[in-house]
Amino acid sequence: MLSIGGITYVTAWNQALLQNGTLLGATAAKVAGDLGVGMEIDWESTTPTAAMLQGLQDFINAYRKVHPYDASGSNHAARLTIDLAAGDRWLISLSQKATSEWLLPRSMGTPVLDYCNAMVAGGDGTPTNWQEHIDGKPQFNPAIPPLAAAKFTGSLFLHGNNAACNNFNSSPQKTDFNFVNTVVTKRGSTNGMLGYMFWASECPSSRATCTVPPNSCEKGMGAAMVGLNVSVPMVALRQD
Repeated sequence: MLSIGGITYVTAWNQALLQNGTLLGATAAKVAGDLGVGMEIDWESTTPTAAMLQGLQDFINAYRKVHPYDASGSNHAARLTIDLAAGDRWLISLSQKATSEWLLPRSMGTPVLDYCNAMVAGGDGTPTNWQEHIDGKPQFNPAIPPLAAAKFTGSLFLHGNNAACNNFNSSPQKTDFNFVNTVVTKRGSTNGMLGYMFWASECPSSRATCTVPPNSCEKGMGAAMVGLNVSVPMVALRQD
């Protein structure tokens, strides 16, 4: 997958959504088709306007016109996801919109996005953050409804010098596995989150230790792939 955006591209996203969200979505769909990859919406605006949110709806509509939702996962370009915050107290407007309209389990409506990533903040995501997505925020106005467990992943950092990379037994993917695997959903019918998403491939930033030899993660991610019985390629995702 490719990710479009990041915290340093908020202004560019805002401008593009206001000018022509449809064109941005169609262009992203072309890139996805040309490269055979999925796309992630990483728009991190904390104060989006109604016009910007409509622009994002236009983006999604244009993308799905080219690459319709594919529950089987066989068309990689059809995988369209979105980054939301580690919990429900940041990106509030975007979380409300996405959880209410784009991330419904199949039993509650037509699928739009495949899933969301509860993105990393200053450190790894944790069960405390992820439980906020499970519970929603009914006290907010408008409320953020519960997010189906099968519709989101918990994000962790992957650096060449952290336990996720080099020590599975001390890693957050092992520590938090029971929560991720069993958390009781309040929407849909299947318990357990979709899984983990690791940020980011190879070099997450210019200041981080990259995940390349001699820091190539066999003792962390390699052991996790075996210990957690991870399927490659990904199997068809749960829809409810």
